[in-house]
Amino acid sequence: MKDQLINLFTVFETAYFGKTFPLNYCLPVYHCVSNENLPHIRNVIRYKNIKQFEADIDCFSKHFQWVNWAEFKDFTSGNFKPQKKIALLTFDDGFREFYDIVAPILERKGIYACNFINPAFIDNKEIMFRCKASLLIETLEKKKSVHPEIYTILSSGSQATTEILKKEILKITYQEKDILDLLAEKFEVDFQSYLQEYKPYLSTEELKNLTNRGFGISSHGWDHPRFGALSLEQQMESIHKTFAYLKENDVLYESFAFPFTDFGVKNEFFEELFKNKEIFCSFGAAGIKLDSEKRNFQRVPMEMGESAERILKKEIAYFRLKKLLNKNMIVRK
Repeated sequence: MKDQLINLFTVFETAYFGKTFPLNYCLPVYHCVSNENLPHIRNVIRYKNIKQFEADIDCFSKHFQWVNWAEFKDFTSGNFKPQKKIALLTFDDGFREFYDIVAPILERKGIYACNFINPAFIDNKEIMFRCKASLLIETLEKKKSVHPEIYTILSSGSQATTEILKKEILKITYQEKDILDLLAEKFEVDFQSYLQEYKPYLSTEELKNLTNRGFGISSHGWDHPRFGALSLEQQMESIHKTFAYLKENDVLYESFAFPFTDFGVKNEFFEELFKNKEIFCSFGAAGIKLDSEKRNFQRVPMEMGESAERILKKEIAYFRLKKLLNKNMIVRK
C-alpha cells in the first residue's frame, strides 16, 4: 500500500524537482562505484556502475549546486548563500574504488565528496561483517553440496534451500559476527587471504592522498556497528577510537555518519557526542526527512537499483505523503 501511494505521488513530480525539493539541501550517499563483480559487497549493496554513477552526478548537477565541506558548514550556519539548493556528495565505508574510480571522475567534474570510513578496516586489516556475509553467499552459490554443520550453525533444517541459507546468513548481526567466522571454516573461505589479494579498502597513504587532493575523510564508527543496538558506553567508545584515529592521521574530524542507520539512537547519544565542540554535525541515512536533533542531517541512499532522478522523485513524494500525516520528522527521546 505504501509503495503504491508513493508511486502515485511520484507521477505528479515535475522535471524541475530541484526547485520543488522540500529541503534546502540534498545529501546523497553511495558506497561504491564499479563495473566489476565485487564478491565482498555484491550480495549486500546494489552499487552502481560508472555509467550509472556519472548519469546520477549529471542529474544532481542539473538540479543542485554542489558544495564542499567548508561551504556546507557555512550554509548550515547561515553564512553562505548559494544560487540553487545545495548538494553535498557523501560515500561510506572507505572502499578502494573511491580512490581508483570515483575520485578521478569527481576531479574531472569539479565535485567534492566526503568518505566516512571505519578505521578498523583501513589498510585491509579486517573486513566488515556484512562483507563477510557477502563472501560466504558468493561461495554458497557455487557449492554443489553444503557441509552438514552449516545447517546447525544457522539453526536451519537440513532440507533448507540455498535461498533460505542465504537469508539466514544475511540476518547475522554485528553482535553475532563470530558466527560468520565459524561458517567461513566450513565453507573454506579465508577472509585474510581475500583481504591481501583484493585489498577492498583504502590504505592510510590513499587517505592522505585524497585529503591532499581536497576530498574529505571522516568518521563512520570504528568497525561499522549498528549504533541503535549499542549501549551509550559502547557507542562512545566507537566514536572516541575513531576520532583519535582521524586526528592522528590529520583528516577531517568534524563530522560523524552513522553506520547503517540512526534508528533507535536516543537524545543522550547526541548530548554526549556534541560535548566534543570540535564535532560540527552528524549524518543519518533515512532519506528526505527532518530530525528533532538539528545537528543530525539525513542523507538519501542512492543504491536502490534506480536512477537518481527516480529515487529523488520517489523521496519527494514520500516526504509529501508523510507531511500530510505529520510524520516527516524523526523525533528523538
